[in-house]
Amino acid sequence: MIIVNLDVMMAKRKISLNELSEKIGITTTNLSILKTNKAKAIRFSTLNAICKVLNCQPSDILEYQESLDEK
Repeated sequence: MIIVNLDVMMAKRKISLNELSEKIGITTTNLSILKTNKAKAIRFSTLNAICKVLNCQPSDILEYQESLDEK
């Protein structure tokens, strides 16, 4: 299971959803879906833009956790 820690990085960088949305060029709705772990996928171009704006690595945003079904 992939966990999205976008909210953590946004808090560390003190950037709002609206501001990040404007800087990376995607809607706040789509960014919110990603932020709340409801996204099914993410484009590398979007991940790249997020990392560039937040000055972070993909591993700062995405985390793998083994789910109970996989054990």
